[in-house]
Amino acid sequence: MDRSAAFKTLAAEAMRGELTFPTNIDATLKLQRALADPDCDAETAARLVQAEPLLAARTVAIANSVAYNRSGREITNVRAAIQRVGFRTLNAMVAAVMVRQLDSKITHPALRAKADQLWQHSAHVAALAQVIARRVTHTDPDTAMFAGIVHEVGSFYALSRAEEFPGLLDGEPEEWIEHGETAVGRAVLGRLDVPAPVMEAIELLWNGLRALPPETLGDTLLLANDLAPVPSPLHARAGATSLQSAATIDFVIGDGSLQSILDESADEVRTLAAALL
Repeated sequence: MDRSAAFKTLAAEAMRGELTFPTNIDATLKLQRALADPDCDAETAARLVQAEPLLAARTVAIANSVAYNRSGREITNVRAAIQRVGFRTLNAMVAAVMVRQLDSKITHPALRAKADQLWQHSAHVAALAQVIARRVTHTDPDTAMFAGIVHEVGSFYALSRAEEFPGLLDGEPEEWIEHGETAVGRAVLGRLDVPAPVMEAIELLWNGLRALPPETLGDTLLLANDLAPVPSPLHARAGATSLQSAATIDFVIGDGSLQSILDESADEVRTLAAALL
């Protein structure tokens, strides 16, 4: 089977709802729904999160990042971390765990390297999106971070299935973009119960329609994607912004500029990305 046919097969399966997920994602989805229950308080959330060591560690790390730790007082327990970051950020952390679970069974060294690069890219996009939302577009920063975490989830799914299709990811990304990205991405995002505003922002990313200065959640995600220092190994469209040209993106916003905001927020972006990684 050639690459385009393989991508079409994955897309057709996705559109029929025939998604192959690791079994541990079901448990994480149940956790996500439990945390989304309006009756779930901080004590209950802390107990649920403490049962997932990776999620617990990531939540504490995010709470101690520069973006959330304005006082400089380090937190050492999950309950305090949840109180500091809030439930929407916690939801983003759960999403991060689910995205990483998608590639948990990849063993092939080349695929493993792509998956690791893709997560580095996603972590940087999430961190940049949080800062851009708060300082530039004035959209919800937690939602922006969540969108950054999940925006490449279809690519993670493709990587998780790549060993079934030898040579699937050996060529240029155009065939994935043309034959698989949108259909697979929509199906996986739907399976993970991603909210409609985030779906719309990711659709905008797929279409590549960005406004400068950015205004919407979609604009926020596109700009963060362009500025991320680690590129996606799968999502490189013809004519897309290169790392070199992204470094020249600047515009006046309020009393400053994008570059001055990025310079001021460098520690926030660095510690947020590190906490996710």
